[in-house]
Amino acid sequence: MTPQDASAAAAEICNLAPVVPVLVVDDAAIAAALAEALVAGGLPALEVTLRTPAALDVIREMAKVPGGAVGAGTLLTPKDVEDAKAAGATFGVSPGATDILLDACEANDLPLLPGAATASEAMRLLERGYRVQKFFPAEANGGAVALKAIGAPIPQVKFCPTGGVSLKNAHDYLSLSNTLCVGGSWVAPKDKVAAADWAGITALAREAAALPR
Repeated sequence: MTPQDASAAAAEICNLAPVVPVLVVDDAAIAAALAEALVAGGLPALEVTLRTPAALDVIREMAKVPGGAVGAGTLLTPKDVEDAKAAGATFGVSPGATDILLDACEANDLPLLPGAATASEAMRLLERGYRVQKFFPAEANGGAVALKAIGAPIPQVKFCPTGGVSLKNAHDYLSLSNTLCVGGSWVAPKDKVAAADWAGITALAREAAALPR
């Protein structure tokens, strides 16, 4: 997969909904129900972070849910890429980008949202062909004001800002011309997941899916 093809695929995923839930799930037994709740609320693109021992099993279960597009977050190594693809991930997300990681995603035909925090990082990825990137960590790097500033001289790159994004500030990002969607964990809070409050999570997803962009 070329970087250009990867960016086209990433753009399609980002355009599915204004919010991509960022999920840290410890128990694969609840994975399908969680995915169904989010998809039912209008958020089909799901990022499962590889931060728990159960993450790959979670991806396997969520990949079976109709209407969903499940991706693997926190990709750091070629093995992460290979394992995520084998588990059924249809896209990947990384906090930053290295040549080794980009090579692995391209070799495994896994569309990637590579992380960038500065204009130089965004330019380097653009030089390689990546026109859709993740702005991370968004709030710690100046928030929507910083992302707007980066977009002025580099309008070719579109972003999915993640990190500190919430319902309160999501529109600040979504109103920017260089933002396709945002990533956030607020649509699947730990208390509702622990209580198996799938109706409550669907309601939060509907609220997020209705955000203007």
